[in-house]
Amino acid sequence: MEHESNEYRDQRIQNMKHLAEAGYAPFGKAFERSGRLAEIRAEFEEEKRVKAAGRLITIRDMGKSIFADLRDGSDRFQIYLGKKDVGDAVFAAFKLLDQGDHIGVEGVLFTTRTGEATLRVDQWTLLAKALRPLPEKWHGLQDTEQRYRQRYLDLVANPDVREFFDKRIRAIREVRGFLADLGFAEVETPMIQTQAGGAAAKPFVTHYNALNMDMVLRIAPELYLKRLLVGGFDKVFELNRNFRNEGLSRTHNPEFTMLEIYEAYTDVRGMKTLIQDLILHVAQAVRGSLTVGSEANPLDLTPPWREATYAELIRERMGGDWFELAPEVARGKAEAEGLSLDPAWSPMLVTHEIYEKLIEKTLRQPTFVTRFPLELIPLAKTCEDDPSVVDVFELVINGQEVAPAYTEQNDPLEQRKRFETQVGDDVEKLDEDFIVALEHGMPPAGGMGVGIDRLMMILMGRDSIRDAILFPQLRSPKSAP
Repeated sequence: MEHESNEYRDQRIQNMKHLAEAGYAPFGKAFERSGRLAEIRAEFEEEKRVKAAGRLITIRDMGKSIFADLRDGSDRFQIYLGKKDVGDAVFAAFKLLDQGDHIGVEGVLFTTRTGEATLRVDQWTLLAKALRPLPEKWHGLQDTEQRYRQRYLDLVANPDVREFFDKRIRAIREVRGFLADLGFAEVETPMIQTQAGGAAAKPFVTHYNALNMDMVLRIAPELYLKRLLVGGFDKVFELNRNFRNEGLSRTHNPEFTMLEIYEAYTDVRGMKTLIQDLILHVAQAVRGSLTVGSEANPLDLTPPWREATYAELIRERMGGDWFELAPEVARGKAEAEGLSLDPAWSPMLVTHEIYEKLIEKTLRQPTFVTRFPLELIPLAKTCEDDPSVVDVFELVINGQEVAPAYTEQNDPLEQRKRFETQVGDDVEKLDEDFIVALEHGMPPAGGMGVGIDRLMMILMGRDSIRDAILFPQLRSPKSAP
C-alpha cells in the first residue's frame, strides 16, 4: 500500500511540475469568492456571473469537455469546462488536475439538460495542489483507527461524519443562545490551577517554570464559578475543556467538553427544569424531533421524564431489604451478580458499585436519579428530611450520566468538614481560598454540569465518545500513516 501511495504521490508531483511550467503556481494566493457554494446555489440565476472556490471531489473527463464537482465547507456544486470555451492550453492544463486539488473558478451559471445547477467555467486558477490522493470514493475511509487518527480525511470521505460535527457546532451555538436568552453570563475560569477541585478525579500535572511550582490542568471549573456567585454574578455558565488523567473507554476521553451552570437563589429543582428545557430545545434544533438516537436504538425525550431515588433503584435491583442486610451478606449477594469488589470497600461503596455497574446502564429513557449518599458528593447540601443523603440528581439517558446537578453547599463551616473528610491526612489538598470565599457569603444556588460529548452521542445515536470528538485521544501509532 505504501508503494502504491508513493506511485500516486510521484504522479501528482509530476502533474504539479507540468502545471507550474504552464503558469499555474501549485500553492496560490487568496481568491475572492462571490460566496460559499451553498450561497451560490441558494441565489442561483441563469447566466449570472460568479466566482467560486473549493476542492475537486470528482472529475469526469468527456474528451472535449469536463464535468467536475467542487466542495467547500458549505456544499457541493457542479462545474463544467468546455475546450472551445477556454482554449486548448487552458483545457490541457485543467486535465493535469487531480482529485483533492483546491481551485478557484469564474464563469456563468446554467442548468444542464438533467436539471442540475452548474457553473460554466471560462477562467480557473490552482489554489493548492494535493500531493496525496483522497480515500477512494465508494469505499471511503473505513478503518476505525485511521478515521480517528486522520480525521481530516474522515471529514472529506464520510459525509455523515461531517454532518455530525456540523450538528455538534449547531448544538453548542443553541446552548449558548438558550442560556443567554435566560440572562446567563458566559465566563472563563482558569484551566491551569494550583489545586484540582470540583470533582473526584486524578489530574494531569505540569510545571510552571516562571514560578517554579507544580500546577494541574483543571478537572472541573466548579469552585471558580462559585467564587463568581460570591462576587455578585447570579447566573453564570462556562463551556469548558476539562482534563482527567484516567482511562480511555467508550464513554471516557481524558479531555472533554463540559457545560457548567450556576444560578443563585434557586436549587436542584430549578436545575431540573433548566436541563429538561435545554435538552428539548437542542434536540429540536439539531434533530427536528424529540425522537433522537439511531433508527436501531431510538430514544423518546418527550416529557415528563422519570424521577427515582437512588435507594429505590437499588431496592428494585437487589431486593427491598438490601439496606437492612448484614455487610457480609450484602457483599456475597453483590458478588453473585458478577461484581468484583475490593475487600476494603464499605457497604456504601459496594452499593454504589451496584448502581454504576448494574443499574445505571439500564436507564435508557431520561431518568432523574435523586438523593445520593452524602459520602459520594461533598459539595451539595443534604436533604432536609434525611441528612444521610444529598439534594441532587443525576440525569441518565441511554445508560449514561449526562448531567449531575446539586443544591449547592454554601455553609463554609459544613463545607470545611466535608473537605476535611474527603482529603483525610492530605490537608494540602484542602482549598482554603475557596473556604475563605464562602465565608464572605455565597447565596443559595443550584449548579449543574452537562457532558456535551455524551449529549451529542445520545442525540445523534453514536456508541463511542470518539465519534463525538473531532480529535479524540488515541494510543501512539505503531507506525506513521
